[in-house]
Parts: sequence; structure tokens; C-alpha cells
Amino acid sequence: MIVNMSDSATPEQIEHVIHRIREAGFQPHITRGTERTIVAAVGSGGRRHEIEALSVAPGVDTVVAIAQPFKLVSRQTRPEPSIVNVGGVKIGGEEVVVIAGPCSVESREQLLETAHGVKRAGATMLRGGAYKPRTSPYEFQGLGIEALKILGEAREQTGLPVVTEVMSTEDVDVICEYADMLQVGARNMQNFALLRRLATTNKPILIKRGPSAIVKEWLLAAEYLLSGGNNQVVLCERGIKTFETATRNTIDLASIALAKELSHLPVMADPSHGTGKQSLIGAVARAAIAVGADGIIIEVHPCPERALSDGPQSLDLTQFEKVMRGLCAPLRPLAGMKAGQAA
Repeated sequence: MIVNMSDSATPEQIEHVIHRIREAGFQPHITRGTERTIVAAVGSGGRRHEIEALSVAPGVDTVVAIAQPFKLVSRQTRPEPSIVNVGGVKIGGEEVVVIAGPCSVESREQLLETAHGVKRAGATMLRGGAYKPRTSPYEFQGLGIEALKILGEAREQTGLPVVTEVMSTEDVDVICEYADMLQVGARNMQNFALLRRLATTNKPILIKRGPSAIVKEWLLAAEYLLSGGNNQVVLCERGIKTFETATRNTIDLASIALAKELSHLPVMADPSHGTGKQSLIGAVARAAIAVGADGIIIEVHPCPERALSDGPQSLDLTQFEKVMRGLCAPLRPLAGMKAGQAA
């Protein structure tokens, strides 16, 4: 249930409603907008009729049911878009954020060359895998703590905030020491133990859509984070499994627009995983921005043919620079681009 306070509600009246929601057995979540305050009553097992009765409480405008199973993620709870601040980079604002870097951190030289290259081209954040989920146990699994240290050095040299994937609850603390944002990969979207642990951190979370997940399941995964106390959450569409075999996945552009319609959370797109083809990344990135994506995450490697993971879908630095120039269309400005850089 959502209690919409009137625009003239006093702080005392708002506190009264919060107190009554707790008495009714629900957890209050407060959203203070520019015009009015919204108090969501979230949970199960509470006394719903007591929340409905708040419609006659002083300072209350209306009491309405939350239509979606994802309560805190819903735009009903927070009509205004959320902006997530990652090391000074704002995701969800007027500018499009571009995250770029290699699938895996393979060496200090490889990552630093990539970091400086994507920074020159206009990227605003750096990605790089320290721990890699691989289909085969015999494939490269990442450098672990060594990679985290290299990512930290790259951030110091370039000023780019770092995002890296977390695969296990055991790794959360050490990754938090080095990363500005933690990524929940597609395979872990419904790893509920991991989501509950990440909900207790103070780090922004990038949560990728699972390869077979519907939009509702994706948003409910984000709900785990918000209900646990972490509201710094960004969604990422990275393609789903369909009958199509010409591309690695089928990137669902409609789901980006739908997620923006249903939720206040920022939404990014991953055209690298979404297509698996270098030649398609630029076009799909532009399409994602056109339907409302707040950012793009792209895999970049100095020499894709030598990459230890995801080489076929990685751009080299020259290709990435070309894609960045192509993104500088009149759709929305890029956060990392200075005036005239796209010329």
C-alpha cells in the first residue's frame, strides 16, 4: 500500500503515518519528492485494513494499492527517476554514461592501456572482471585480488570509477575495498543470498538481467536490494536467450523502455553481450539510447584476438573511439564528451 501525503502535510503528520504503518506490521519506506511525500507500507503479514484506514488521517491525500509485486522499485512508490552516484558519475540523469573496459583483467599493461584509451575516447567509467564466471572450469577464471589491485591503480591514474563483478558472498568485502560499483552478473541475478548480502553494503549495484528472466523477475531481483536497504541500484539489459542463433543473445530493447516505465531505477544496456558481434555494437548502442537507456557498457580490449575471454565481442581502442563518435548524435549528450570531441 502507498500513502500519498498531501502537499501541505506537516512533519508531525508524516511521522504519525510512519508510526501507524509500523504498528500495523509493515515496514515504512519514505520518498520525499519535490512536491509531496510518499510513504510505502511494505511487507507481508501486516494488517492491511489499518493502512486503508489511514485515508482519513490528517495530512493524508490518498491510500492506494501498489499494483506491481515489486514495491520499492515501482514508479508508484517513487514517481521521479532515481539518480545513482558512482564516484561522482551520475547514472540516470540527462547525460548518457558509458562504461568501457575488458571482459577480464589479464595483466597490468593490458588494463592500463585500455583504461587510458577509453578515457581519451570519452568513457566515464571503467569495467574489468577480476572474478569471471565461465561455462567451462578449464577456461580463464580471472586474476582475483591481483586484478582488483590493478583496477585500483587504473582508477588512480585515470580518475574513472571502477565496476567489477561479484560472484560470491565471500568476495563482497574485498571487492568493496577496490571497486566503486559491484556488478551482479546475469547468472547471479537470482542468487538471493548474494543479493541479500549486497543489500547491506553502501556500494552502488549494477544488476544484469538473467538470460531467461522476464522483466518482472529482473525487477524483483532489484527489489531484494532495495528492501534490504540499498537503493543505489542500476538495471542492465544484456540480452536474453531466444531461438535466434546469429547473435550471442537477443537484446530486448523494448524491455529497456518497459523497465523505465515501470521503475524509477536507471537502466543501462550491454550491446557487447547482447549481440556478441563487434560490427553490431555501435548500432545497438545507439538504438538503446534512443529507447531511453541511461548508459551503455561495452567490452574493449587492446587486442581482441588475444583476449582470454569474449574476444569476438570486444572492440579494440580504435573501434571504440569510432563507436563513441557515432553515439554523439542529438539524442542525448554523453557524460564523458567535451565540447568538440566528437568532431
